[in-house]
Amino acid sequence: MTTLLLVDDHAIIRQGVAQLLSDRKAIDQAVEAASGAEALAMLEQTRCDMVMLDISLPDISGIDVLQRIKRHWPQLPVLIFSMYHEEQYGVRALKSGAAGYLSKAASTGEMLAAVRQVLSGRKYVSQSLADALVSYVATNSGQMAHERLSHREYQTLCMLGSGKRLTDVANMLSLSVKTVSVYRTRLLEKLNLANNAELTYYVMHNRLVDLGPAQA
Repeated sequence: MTTLLLVDDHAIIRQGVAQLLSDRKAIDQAVEAASGAEALAMLEQTRCDMVMLDISLPDISGIDVLQRIKRHWPQLPVLIFSMYHEEQYGVRALKSGAAGYLSKAASTGEMLAAVRQVLSGRKYVSQSLADALVSYVATNSGQMAHERLSHREYQTLCMLGSGKRLTDVANMLSLSVKTVSVYRTRLLEKLNLANNAELTYYVMHNRLVDLGPAQA
C-alpha cells in the first residue's frame, strides 16, 4: 500500500491533492500534516513512501524540514510542492536532497507525472527547473552568488528584498532582530552589496521573489 505524507498548512489543498491522487490511483492513501513539526512527528509514527512538502509552513521552513527528513530518513523521497517558482527555490531544494520540485501552478497531468516518477525512484525535474539548473551550472563558479548563502541568509535576503523590515523578518522566522541583523551583514558581505537599495536591486534582478498576486 502506497502512503503519501502531504505537508501543507492549507487543509483545502491537502484534501484536494489527496483526493485527486487517490482517484487517479497514483497512491493508495494519504496522511496529512499542517506544519513541519507535525510532519516530523507523523514520520516517527507512520511508514510513508513519499512526502509532498510545501516550503511556506507556519513553524519551520520547508527546506529545513526537508533537510531533517534527509538526515533521519535518507531513503524517503520528498517532492517539494510550492507556490514559489522553480527559479526561486528549485536548485536549493534539489541540493538539499529533494527528489523533485513542483509548482502549485502545475496542471493535474504534471502533478500525476511528478508523483508517479518520484514514487518509481526517479527525480522529477520540470522544464523550467531544468533551465534553472543549466543556468546554475553555466555560471563561472558553478554557483550564483546567492547560492552560497546559508538557508537563513537566503530567507533574510528574499524577505528584505521584498520590502520587509528587520523586525518583520525576525517575527516571521522566530528570531531576534539582532540575529537577523547578523544574517543581513553576512549576506551583504558575501554578495558584495553595500546597502538595502543594492540588496533590493539584486533580489529583483535575479527574480528571487515573486511580486505578483499571492497564490494559496
